[in-house]
Amino acid sequence: MQESIPHSQLQLWLPQVAQIALQAGRLISQMYRENQQQAFLDVEKKKDGTPVTEADLQADRLISQALMTLTPNIPLVTEESVAKVPFEQRQNWSTFWLVDPMDGTKEFIEGTGEFSVNIALVVNHRPVLGVVYGPEVGRLYCAIEGAQSIATDADVYQLDIDNLDMLRFLQAAEMIQTAPLNPKHPTKVAVSRRHGGRTELFMSELNKPQTVKMGSALKSCLVAEGKAHVYPRFGPTSLWDTAASQVIVEQAGGAIINAAGHALEYVQTPSLLNPFFLVICDPQAQWPKIPEIM
Repeated sequence: MQESIPHSQLQLWLPQVAQIALQAGRLISQMYRENQQQAFLDVEKKKDGTPVTEADLQADRLISQALMTLTPNIPLVTEESVAKVPFEQRQNWSTFWLVDPMDGTKEFIEGTGEFSVNIALVVNHRPVLGVVYGPEVGRLYCAIEGAQSIATDADVYQLDIDNLDMLRFLQAAEMIQTAPLNPKHPTKVAVSRRHGGRTELFMSELNKPQTVKMGSALKSCLVAEGKAHVYPRFGPTSLWDTAASQVIVEQAGGAIINAAGHALEYVQTPSLLNPFFLVICDPQAQWPKIPEIM
């Protein structure tokens, strides 16, 4: 497997990956709105107890087929297909696509609309290209290593996605950056609606904490674009939950760090679980400690 990918190649791939995310988002949103009109949503449970819907599975197939066509020599790990790829087969992969076809399945089920499509390219255990798309919140975030993160409004029902000149669309996007901490102003904390006591304890050590509620990887993107200062995550997550947003946060001036203060890494393991982490606007600021025990 190649040790690096030229910046110019990442520039070529980014609009194509963004278009794949838009197409998956459109599919998910159509199913989401159909399900909103029904009294019953068919939800299954995976072996780990997490929910999965037909929208997850169909988006997974769309993204997987598109990425395999785009880069047939780069392997793929997705939340919905990883069970079919034994650890022994992927343990030496250092370059691979890492995908969560629908991050925030609970948000889909509960009707908040705060779910996202996450697509990342990992090279040498670091994400170097990331796209996060929230089709129902109408926001698309993109970044590649070595370039400023961008975001743009992207209403899946207004765009002619299949015929969209994606390069021009992204060139018209706004560059985003994290917001500085100001001791005179509240510290804005991105949280889910289901955060627990550890998060409350962490917030109690911040200056005038003010919560901003959001689901999925969109919480990290709020930090990237300066709408929140920190997102503490003290519950279980997997690598595909953070890889795409990590590129976006880092290229916007922030970081996603573990309890030791190091950037999250993307190494093949049997579980593919993350440690607890913080998404922070300022890597130089002093943040409360992260609990080290899961």
